[in-house]
Parts: sequence; structure tokens; C-alpha cells
Amino acid sequence: MTNGGKTTLTNSLLRALPNCCVIHQDDFFKPQDQIAVGEDGFKQWDVLESLDMEAMLNTVQAWLSSPRKFARAHGVSVQPEASDTHILLLEGFLLYSYNLPRRHEVPRGALP
Repeated sequence: MTNGGKTTLTNSLLRALPNCCVIHQDDFFKPQDQIAVGEDGFKQWDVLESLDMEAMLNTVQAWLSSPRKFARAHGVSVQPEASDTHILLLEGFLLYSYNLPRRHEVPRGALP
């Protein structure tokens, strides 16, 4: 769904939750020259193939490997009273359309 309030909700959560980082799927669109043109003559931005999901998953992996370092690198200050709590929000309209490869699964109990 586009224009459904995803970013508005995400921004509200960012302000309310401690040590919270966000990854926006919109930041992972491929370059314009790599976007397919549909039968209607328009670029197909609303399809999964228009996104570099591997790059997005690599960014998620970076957060998983070190939430504190990721937060600092993205301008999020870690709150001392909630230093053991780290939250990652993934925001996007095609998140559930992508089948994760097994190598990106997070083992139960792997997160701090």
C-alpha cells in the first residue's frame, strides 16, 4: 500500500521507542535505468524486482551484528536507561513479498 501512513507511523515509533533504528525499503530502489517498463509504458516501481533486496538484507545483517554500532553510525544515541534494548523497524510496502534466503534467518536467542 502506498500513501497508507507507514512512514508517519515509523517516525512516531522512532520518537517513542528507546534505541530504535529504522531501515526504509524506499532507500533500496535500483537505479532508474534498471527499472523495467511495463506494457503501459511506465516504469514498474511497485514490483519487488525494482528493489535491491540483497542490499537491504545486508543492512539488516549489519544491525544484527552490532545494534549499538549501527545506531551510532545512523545518528541514534543509545539511551543509558534502556541500553540493553535495541529495536529495528523495517518500513516498506513490499517487505512480505520477499522470500528470505535461509542464510538470513536469525537463530532464536541470537539477539541481545
